[in-house]
Amino acid sequence: MNRNKTKELLLGDDVRALYEQMDNGECKYKMIADDGSYYCRTVASREGAWQNSHLHLHVTEHYLVQAGWIAYASYEGQSILHLRIVTEGQHIVVQPGVHHNLYMSAGSVIHTIKYGINTRSDWTASPELDRLTQSLSEYEILQRGS
Repeated sequence: MNRNKTKELLLGDDVRALYEQMDNGECKYKMIADDGSYYCRTVASREGAWQNSHLHLHVTEHYLVQAGWIAYASYEGQSILHLRIVTEGQHIVVQPGVHHNLYMSAGSVIHTIKYGINTRSDWTASPELDRLTQSLSEYEILQRGS
């Protein structure tokens, strides 16, 4: 997912704040520390959209839904897709090595905490999972989600 707009502010104590508007319309408000820890508030666009499928080698991600709902997709190889609907007040933890993606419903708001050895090289694209998720409509997501 490409970034349309980016603004950065150094906060001190090796922490920086970053604003990004993504191609799919999401707005991300991040706080990133030099040790790799990371907090992000993501606000979905007016239309639901998938993010980019990926995995992390060393990072654990904790997603909390504040408003709306998200679909969490994971991939276990052999084209086996798992979909889970996560609603307001619910959360999900993604361990390192898990191929995953999020669909954010229109207007949803999530909070993400990342911790572990978070470097630029830790994010790895998952084209296999993108092939399974990107074409799913919101109706199909809700029908298949558990």
